Amino acid sequence: MKVSGLLILVMLCVLAAQAHARAGVAAQDESDAARKINSSAVAVKLSSPNAGVRREAAEELARLALAEHRRLAEGYWVQEKDSRVRLALDWALYRMGKNESLFALVRALDEKKLAEQSVAYLKQLEGPEPLYIFLDHVNGNTEIRLLEVLAAVGDRTTLERVRPFTESLDPGIADAAKFAEREINIRLEETPKVEPKRPRKVGGSGDGGPR
Repeated sequence: MKVSGLLILVMLCVLAAQAHARAGVAAQDESDAARKINSSAVAVKLSSPNAGVRREAAEELARLALAEHRRLAEGYWVQEKDSRVRLALDWALYRMGKNESLFALVRALDEKKLAEQSVAYLKQLEGPEPLYIFLDHVNGNTEIRLLEVLAAVGDRTTLERVRPFTESLDPGIADAAKFAEREINIRLEETPKVEPKRPRKVGGSGDGGPR
C-alpha cells in the first residue's frame, strides 16, 4: 500500500512538471506569434497614403529591429518619396543590421528639414563608436550636431575624441565640443565606481611553514 501511494505521488509530480513545461512552451509560442503579428501589421502600414503613418510604421520597425523585415523595409525605402519617412526607414534598416544606412543618417544632420529627426535617432545608439569615423570628415554644421549626439551617448573614450574640437576656430564647434565634454564628465561622475575586490588571503597570517 505504501509503495502504491509513493508511485502515485511520483506520477503526480511528473504530470505537474510536464504541464508546467507545456504551459511555458505555449506562452513562448504565443509571445512569438504576437510579436510577428504586431510587426507584420506595422509593415502593412508602410503602404499607407499618409506619410505620418508610414513614418510611425518605420520607427516601429526600428524599435522591433527584426532582421526578417529588412528586405521588406528595403523595398519600401526604394519607392518612398517623403524624405522624413525615408530617413525613418534608414534608421530602421540600420537597426536591422544594414550598417551603411548610418551614412544617410549622418548626411541628414546637414539638412535643416531632417537634422532634428536624425539627431533624435542617433541619440538612441547603444554607444558612440559608430560615429567616430565621421568626426574628421564632415562640415561644420554636421560636426556640431555630431558633437550634440556624442554629448548624449559618449563615454570615457569619447573625451579623447572631442577634446581637440574644443580648440576649434569655429566657435560653434568649440562650444559644442565643450558641451559634450561637460555632459560626459557629469555622467561619468554620477556613475558609481565599482571597487575592485581585494584578493582573499589563503591560510593563516604566519610564515606558513611547517612547525
